[in-house]
Amino acid sequence: MKNPGKSTSIPAPRTAAIRYQGVKFLNSVNELIQLPADTGWEVAVAGRSNAGKSSALNALTSQRQLARVSKTPGRTQLINFFLVEPERYLVDLPGYGYAQVPDAIRQHWQKLLERYLRERVALHGLLLVMDIRHPLTALDRRMLDGCAYRQLPAHILLTKADKLSRSAALTALQQAQRTLKTDYPQISAQLFSATEKLGVDEAHTRLDEWLGFVADSLIK
Repeated sequence: MKNPGKSTSIPAPRTAAIRYQGVKFLNSVNELIQLPADTGWEVAVAGRSNAGKSSALNALTSQRQLARVSKTPGRTQLINFFLVEPERYLVDLPGYGYAQVPDAIRQHWQKLLERYLRERVALHGLLLVMDIRHPLTALDRRMLDGCAYRQLPAHILLTKADKLSRSAALTALQQAQRTLKTDYPQISAQLFSATEKLGVDEAHTRLDEWLGFVADSLIK
């Protein structure tokens, strides 16, 4: 029998995992004027079409259909807001770089993305999704250049890591980190697999930081 007078430590619950399981769709916008009030904390999720952005969002929230996964790249054509807690949002940005999207739509996305990333005060960080087999493309670098110009923190999820062997995935990560150290020293990267839930906890830590949950816990 345990000593009733002896205190027993109880592991803290995985609050981050629980928190993101409760994420709910809020609304979609197609024009800057439709955006919610520019207050609170937002983390945007961006990436090339077919890089696994929707699957990553679903894995981060432990929800199968929060973000719609399509076999046709380029289906996310709006800025989608998901409520984490009051005044805290995940923002799913339109995928970029898919050639079969009509020029008018592509140009509209480009202007919308550029102005959102440049002007949104509530935006505290960007998760940039890249297929580990095709990282740091010219369009990805354009996104990173925009983040560097605004001094917006960014973190790269090298998705589909399960498509490579463990050693090959680690090699790809190290290569990406070397490039980032030279060209974008403030930007970090990690391995991620929506299928195997690889890297979810690490990504949650970054989200907590940018959404203000870390600061809140220190205050409490």
